[in-house]
Amino acid sequence: MTSPLKFAQTTEESQIAEFFQESAGKWRSQRRYYTLPEGETKELVTIVTICYLKSGCNELHKLAQMHDLAPSVSLTCGAKVTWESSDIVKGRKESQGSTLFGALGNTLYRDRGFATSKPVTANYYFPNSQTLCLRTEYNGSVFEEELKLVGRKYRTRQTIISRAGEQLMIGQYLEQRID
Repeated sequence: MTSPLKFAQTTEESQIAEFFQESAGKWRSQRRYYTLPEGETKELVTIVTICYLKSGCNELHKLAQMHDLAPSVSLTCGAKVTWESSDIVKGRKESQGSTLFGALGNTLYRDRGFATSKPVTANYYFPNSQTLCLRTEYNGSVFEEELKLVGRKYRTRQTIISRAGEQLMIGQYLEQRID
């Protein structure tokens, strides 16, 4: 007999599901990256599309397999994020791609990291219902990110990238819903 607790969502899982659902849609993201300690600045505009993923969908099943999770384990929810970035100053396309996120407990599983195409995990928490904080570590680097919903039309994000205790880059983003 299966315990009913196996299927109960944690508070974190309920919060991440709500956060992903509220974030679903198309966003125009104005991004500024500061390279430290030099202070070099790069400005991008990125169109970001976020789709909410329900537990049991094919994308989350594939993501669980990438992370070698047991077949009996289902990620509780997730998001598929696609993007296309352009350099504001140089007026040229920078990058485009997609990534998958899936939640289980207070761990967020990803099909790729910021600086790697390999699957990574992040620990996450909510200091309040509108703010998601992530901490991802791999290859000696630490990525700390805060995403904050500001009403229904805006999000702010900040990413701090460190290595060996030294901050290397700060990314700041203002995102406006465009659909």
